[in-house]
Amino acid sequence: MKKVLKGIYEWSKLILIAVVVAFWLKNNVVASALVPTGSMEQTVMTGSRIVINRLAYLYDTPQRGDIVSFYYPDDGETLYLKRVMGLPGEVIEGIDGRVYIDGKMIPDFTQNRFYEDFGPYRIPEACYFMMGDNRSNSWDSRYWINKFVAMDDIIGKAEFEYYPEIKILK
Repeated sequence: MKKVLKGIYEWSKLILIAVVVAFWLKNNVVASALVPTGSMEQTVMTGSRIVINRLAYLYDTPQRGDIVSFYYPDDGETLYLKRVMGLPGEVIEGIDGRVYIDGKMIPDFTQNRFYEDFGPYRIPEACYFMMGDNRSNSWDSRYWINKFVAMDDIIGKAEFEYYPEIKILK
């Protein structure tokens, strides 16, 4: 009987440690997210599950083209997934379905064009301009009241999709 109780105690301790480590990892290192809308299609499809690296910007800053998870700036609560298009200090605008940074057209990350011109907007320091890859069907910086996402509101970088298929996100 003493051996059984000792075994239960040891297993309970091990399970508790595993739960604490998993909770810490989930809240500090990685996050898993379900993509609820089609705003990032064809890159990330509705219903996909992705892994977000919470440490990606610990010593670095987001780069143009990164797919990031962040708090929607108009409510500060809803989590969004979009692509970084404009960086701090830049002037961004959209003309005839193309994105321009500081007056120069940049290569796009998607074949999806948009139909409404926007900007020009000067992006404040420590803020970013976000767009969905499904340009004609994305609620993104072009339409928000608060156009820019503060660095402090970025959760992390979307690294890969693990369901329904496994793929690296670029």
